Amino acid sequence: MISWVPDAELPGYQQFSIPLPGARTYPGEPEHEAVATLVRHAGPASSRAVLYVHGWSDYFFQTHLVEAVESWGYDFYALDLRRYGRSLRDGQLAGYTADLGEYHQELDAAVEVIRDEGHDHLVLLGHSTGGLVVSLFVSDRPGAADAVVLNSPWLELQSLQAWRPALAAAFGAVGTLSPTRALPMPDPGFYRRSISADEEGEWHYNHNLKGDPAFLPRVGWMSAVMRGHAAVAAGLGIEIPVLMLISARSDPSRTWNDDMHRVDLVLDVDALAARAPQLGDHVTLIRIHGGRHDLALSQEEPRRRFLDEIRRWLATYGPGSV
Repeated sequence: MISWVPDAELPGYQQFSIPLPGARTYPGEPEHEAVATLVRHAGPASSRAVLYVHGWSDYFFQTHLVEAVESWGYDFYALDLRRYGRSLRDGQLAGYTADLGEYHQELDAAVEVIRDEGHDHLVLLGHSTGGLVVSLFVSDRPGAADAVVLNSPWLELQSLQAWRPALAAAFGAVGTLSPTRALPMPDPGFYRRSISADEEGEWHYNHNLKGDPAFLPRVGWMSAVMRGHAAVAAGLGIEIPVLMLISARSDPSRTWNDDMHRVDLVLDVDALAARAPQLGDHVTLIRIHGGRHDLALSQEEPRRRFLDEIRRWLATYGPGSV
């Protein structure tokens, strides 16, 4: 029986800790069972639901997204994956996995809970690395969901597509010996500067759960991500409708400028757009001018367009549409 308790982060929300029996423990971690965390706003009010999956070094906190989804007639759930957000435990390697397929376990469990709560139709919504995880999941689990919405999904390396096979081989060789070795990937902090209310942004969130320096990219994790990218490049054959939304532009500059409020500072959006056709036979690609990497955290006008585009697309291709 599901035991929902008050959410630890958001007043008025509830959470459920999903046990993950048999989950791998990686070198240096304590021997205790990994968990994932399912979050919901309220009890079931519709037969349709959206399940949100966050990106790297992130967790669910976007309550304005919940308000929009509920106004469209869907119940909202979010999943904090193992070693992320509400699911991260002392001593664990934050965000680490050596196989993105590990996340199928908590996604399977979350889908089962949502179905058991009376939802006949389900839309999966994934952001960034979560968009890659969701894409791989629905490819491997036909029938698990009715539609997929991807918010800036990390489907390919930034401007390095041609080098990925060689990089994957090199990372695989190193990963055999030192899978949890941290990678030197300096972060100038521009994305945080653009979104955090503590700096130049408007969003309040727990900095220990989003963007914390404890989330170190590691060799084994990067190898897992590149294997996911290779699977996308080979074609996932997703059988359900897919909506993919990305910013109109990226900016890899190493010097801050005010235009960084209106671009993707994390991924190469042109590389993402090039991978959209490999997702499946029914893919809609929309570029949001002025959008940030997390389009839901964009400034007001591009954020409004992002939500409006999802609403219109679901009305046409989502569960129950005519």
